[in-house]
Order: sequence, then structure tokens, then C-alpha cells
Amino acid sequence: MRVVMIAAEAAPYAKVGGLADVLGALPPQLAKLGISVSIIIPRYRTIDLRSFDFEPYPVPENLNFDIHSATIPNSSVRVFLIGNDRYFDRDGIYLDSKTGLDYSDQADRWIFFQRSALEFIRTELSPVDIVHCHDYQAGLIPGYLRRLYSSQKEFSQTKTVFTIHNMGYQGLFPREVMTRTGFDDTEFQPMSPFEFFGQINFLKIGVSFADLVTTVSPTYAREIQEEDAMSFGLGGVLRSRPQPVLGILNGIDYDVWNPETDARIASRFGLATLSARAPNKAALQRRFGLRDEPDRLLCAVISRMAWQKGLDVLADAVPALVARGAQLALLGSGGPELERRFTALAHDHAGQIGCVLGHDEDLAHLVQAGADAILVPSRFEPCGLTQLCAMRYGAVPVVAKVGGLADTVVDLATGIQFYPVTREALEAALHRTAELWSDRAAWQALQTNAMQTDVSWAEPANEFLRLYTGLLTPKN
Repeated sequence: MRVVMIAAEAAPYAKVGGLADVLGALPPQLAKLGISVSIIIPRYRTIDLRSFDFEPYPVPENLNFDIHSATIPNSSVRVFLIGNDRYFDRDGIYLDSKTGLDYSDQADRWIFFQRSALEFIRTELSPVDIVHCHDYQAGLIPGYLRRLYSSQKEFSQTKTVFTIHNMGYQGLFPREVMTRTGFDDTEFQPMSPFEFFGQINFLKIGVSFADLVTTVSPTYAREIQEEDAMSFGLGGVLRSRPQPVLGILNGIDYDVWNPETDARIASRFGLATLSARAPNKAALQRRFGLRDEPDRLLCAVISRMAWQKGLDVLADAVPALVARGAQLALLGSGGPELERRFTALAHDHAGQIGCVLGHDEDLAHLVQAGADAILVPSRFEPCGLTQLCAMRYGAVPVVAKVGGLADTVVDLATGIQFYPVTREALEAALHRTAELWSDRAAWQALQTNAMQTDVSWAEPANEFLRLYTGLLTPKN
């Protein structure tokens, strides 16, 4: 079975969010199951070609892009980078680093990427059984295969899977973009797969034309099909599909997230050596300017600072956290107002609250290894990886009961859940957390249960194998 995955990012080559982690970890796991997997992403300026052993890949001269290829270490998975300096020789992946806004030619960048990816597959990789597309940056591809490539022998047996990682990002562009996609412009009609309140919607196209649509947790699959607020206007489109959207949980890469071998933390540890976690807490307190008090409950956050993540609710609940004597370490960046708010809270509660703005992968590992509890108060969360890493590292996750958080954390068994996402509910959860912390036997039981939970890619990969196999099996 030959599968090609197409996405905007893949760890460790180019990473902004959890999508990159999925593309970096799922394909090697699928390869272990006997699937031939390739990945296609853009060749961004920020990718160090030499350090990742990328080499030029010969392509026909008539193609207006270049290709570099490499193999993921200890895996058979090939990674192909589509290069074109006009669209991808920039500092940022999605946003202009100078303005913090979308690039003005965002639609054209992703149209070019998707059409180039299909041309590369057609000329160099075919036949391919499954083209697995991720998020709106690959959302046109199922439509292209149905509309533009349906007569191409190279794709005559190819099926498409489209995975939604976050319904909040749909690729909405002005109506005139339709004329540049290559689709028949007369198909832009109300209620068509291409039209969305007068705009073109790349995510809607993927959902409308893919053979199967998945998302990243069972609860999120239910939420986006049943709750209009969660579908951001596409609930009817999701419900009208012949097959329902399937929820398959994400996992984490156990080679990257392993407290017994992690070189990024101050002290390695495991289930049998939980006491060796202590030096990580001390290092974390120093890094965030917190008082060196090992018996103090240390809560932490690793997150984008955005409305979705509920950090405004956490800021409102800080007085309750402070009153319980707990500490808070926050690592993240995003909305300027939230950044200012947490910076001010850290100033007003020096020694008890610490804030580091930005993304720091090394520090994220130390936070997981040193925090007593990881707070994830998201208003919605398709899957979430932070709570999975926390469970692996013995940091008790305190999560909102939404999406993948509801599917992966069991209240009072592997973590603490709360709902609704309000200040009052979060304060109650923080009080419960503090009470549990005071009972060290109960706390250690939570840690142990969490660390013993399988949050790897092993079972999700098997689910995708069954899904792919079902797609390719002739129906009677």
C-alpha cells in the first residue's frame, strides 16, 4: 500500500503547531505496519537542508518548482520539499513575520503548493493508493482529483482521506480566488462545494470531495457534526456526507517524549524512579523566577495565547490559584493582550507566577518534567498533545472536558476534568487539584495511572491502516 501525506508542516523540519508533530510521528508508525509512506510539505527558507540531509531531486524541466528529498532517520519514510522562492522563501510559514498577519498572497501560495504536489505525484510517485490531505492547505486536492485529474490514468485507483485538525482554520478567501484555482469558475454557485457565504472555502472543498474525512478525536468528531458553534458554519456540510466524520485520536512520539531518555530535562526519571523528578521542578522554578519551594504545588501552561485556549479564563482565576499558595509557570505566545496580562500578573506576583513568552521546545520538555500539574482550559480542543505529554511525564493534566481532552483524561484517574469553561469551574478544579496535592499518596496514584496510559501512535496507526484498507477493498 502506497500513501502520500500532504500538509503545510512536519516536525522536525517545519513546525508551528500540533499538525507538525502528527506528520512527524504518524508516518513512521504507519511504515512499521508495512505501508510505504511519503510526505510532501513546502521548502521553507527556515528549513536547514544540510542538517537534515536533504538532497536535490531531479524533476522534469517543464515543472516550475524544485524538489529536495530526505529520509526520516530510522525509518523508510521519504520527505519531499516543494520549492518555489516566490511563495516560500520567507521567514514565516503562515504569517508575515513583520506584521503578524496572513500573507497577502496566502491563497495563491497554497494553490501553487497543492497543484505542484499533485504534478509531482503524477510524474514521479504514481501509482499511489491513498493521498492523505491535512487541513485547508491541502483541502483543494480531493477536489482536484475529482474535477481535474479524474481522467488521468496515474490517479485512476487513488482514494483520498482528508483530516481536519482544527475547524477554526478553513482557508476563506475572496470569490475571485476561484478563478485562480483551476476549477471551472461556473461551479461557484450558492450551496456548491466551492461557495461559502460569498467566499471560497478550501476546507469545505476538502470535506465535500474526499472519500473519507477524519478528525483527531472521537468527541471532536461528534462536536463538529452536532454542535453548530463547533463547526464554524460547516455543520450541514459535515452531516451531509455519505459517511460520518471519523474521530481517530492523535498520539505522541515516544522517541521524542520519553522521560527516561530525554536529554532536554535536568533529571531523567521513570515510573520506578519518580523521586528523580524533583531536580526538574527545581530547575523549572529557577528558569521562571519562582521561589525554590519543592513542597509548593507548581502548575504550568504550555500554549498559544488565544481565545480558543481559554487563557483569559485562567487569568481571571489567578487570584484563586494564588490564594491556595500554588505557583504558575506559563510558556507561550500569541495575542498581545493576553501576553501583556500574564506579564503583568508575573510582575505583581513575583516568585509565585512566572511567564516566558515565545516557543521553546527544550523548555517545553522541562516544563512537562518539572511541573506538578499542567493546565489546559481550552474552550475547544480537537485533540491536544500537551495533556498527552503531561501524562507521559507524570504531570497531572487539569483539563476542560471538551474534544480530545475529554477522550484522553479520566477524571480522578489520570487527571482532573472541569466543565463548563468558566472562571468558577476552573477555580473549583484548581481547588480540587490543591486538595489532591496535599494527599501525596493520592497524587502519586494519579501520576502512576497517567504514566501507564498508552498515548503513543501505536493504536491510532492501526486505526488508519484499517481505514485505508477498507477504502481500497472493493465493495460488493
